[in-house]
Amino acid sequence: MFDLAREIGQTLRNNKLRTFLTGIAVAWGIFMLIILVSMSRGVRNSFAEHAGDSAPNTMNVYSGNTTLPYKGYKEGRWIQLKTTDMEAIRTNQRLQDEKGSRVTNTMTYRSIDTAKVETLKDYTSDGLYGVFPGSEKMRRVKMRCGRYINEQDIRLKRKVIVMESHNAELLFGTMENAIGKTVKSLGLAWTVVGVFDHDWDRDNYAPFTTLQQLAGGDENIWQIVVEGRDLKTEQDAEAFENDLRATMAQIHDFSPEDKSAVWISNQFLTYVKSQSALGYLDIAIWVIGILTMMSGIIGVSNIMFVSVKERTHEIGIRRAIGAKRRSVLVQIVTESVVITTMFGYIGVVMGVVATQIAAHFINQSAQVSQAISNPTVDIGIAIKVTVVLIIAGAIAGIAPAMKATKVKPVEALRDE
Repeated sequence: MFDLAREIGQTLRNNKLRTFLTGIAVAWGIFMLIILVSMSRGVRNSFAEHAGDSAPNTMNVYSGNTTLPYKGYKEGRWIQLKTTDMEAIRTNQRLQDEKGSRVTNTMTYRSIDTAKVETLKDYTSDGLYGVFPGSEKMRRVKMRCGRYINEQDIRLKRKVIVMESHNAELLFGTMENAIGKTVKSLGLAWTVVGVFDHDWDRDNYAPFTTLQQLAGGDENIWQIVVEGRDLKTEQDAEAFENDLRATMAQIHDFSPEDKSAVWISNQFLTYVKSQSALGYLDIAIWVIGILTMMSGIIGVSNIMFVSVKERTHEIGIRRAIGAKRRSVLVQIVTESVVITTMFGYIGVVMGVVATQIAAHFINQSAQVSQAISNPTVDIGIAIKVTVVLIIAGAIAGIAPAMKATKVKPVEALRDE
């Protein structure tokens, strides 16, 4: 092992300039690979953060007009969604399997955008948004203190409110001070029970049933969000959507083939297709990065060819005194891997530093951070790059090593 390390060091010393110039090409290729992979990771992070209000395993159902006659009804009939539809969806036989209901949750929203929320100190005009328990996950709400709307709030139609953190700080100074305090809205007193953070949402949340009561008990709604269970593939999403449409058709008496009667936005199908597109982006990034690195790998291979030619006499002596072909092969391939890995890690360090600097400036720009978020690499990427470096070094050394193993001792000893 020590002899091998000494021979590798001697090879590097004897070809300093040539090794350095070729190594720079390897480092540059790895540097570009790190940059490209980090940018791809930044795009993925941004997509995950800004995927929308709904969780990926949901489907949004909207009212529509029928385009097909059905059971004596003419086409052109408006299908009005009702709050009672949510329970009907959860219990419908089409959406059941051996595990029970394939629907884990249903909910809807009601908003009063013109509602002011005020105290004696100040007011906000972000309105009130009626929600159900569980919607914090779908809306990607991060609770900072207190709690979210719960089932008791819905059942008892409590006048409680969950405020966005900026609004809470505006009205009460700090988020913690807001909990338990009273605000006025729509001529009523509301108790603040929680404060949340969101990237862009400034709504104030209240129980859906409370806002429904203030609207005179109106059962009409414009949207139902349905959360499905065990959605894993596009086929699962399409089957669930078809069964959901058939369920709505049964509830409202329209043809299951009429896709305009209710509009279904399949969030999971959109999510799966987006993930597939991002997967293709990752593949393209790695292909481009590896092709960029190939110029350096070819240079390493050329260095090893020259090294083998210069050491023909030495290899002949080793073969003459009993060295096996395998030992010569291992030596040349190891030298190639060491050169590639050493300069490759220089590229890795340069790339990591560059991505950290880029992430700092990207985070300072709100517009850029919308498209690229936290473009940095983790230990998983470092491991993958290490594997790429070892494989690339081995590939670069195979051809020179095979040439070295074919050196005949008698001819090598005659070589000048």
